[in-house]
Amino acid sequence: MTQENQEHKTETVESFAGLLKTFGQAVGDIFNDPELKEKAKEFAESASASANSLVDRLKEDDVKEKFRDVGKAAEEFGKKIADCFNKEKK
Repeated sequence: MTQENQEHKTETVESFAGLLKTFGQAVGDIFNDPELKEKAKEFAESASASANSLVDRLKEDDVKEKFRDVGKAAEEFGKKIADCFNKEKK
């Protein structure tokens, strides 16, 4: 693996780990639940440990499709939250 590819892989793994950590932290804070926050942290650490194999699989069509599904679900959730905030303003 070239130095550039290794750096890209490392950045991707760190980005993925950061995403999971931030998500878990936010969910724990939102629900004000220390146990949930700890479980989310454990999940993020576990998933991060597996992230190296994920980077290698990102080129696979089924993996790409699953990430698209995750993105769509996140987008839909974001729209529903935004709608909720907009209704509260009115």
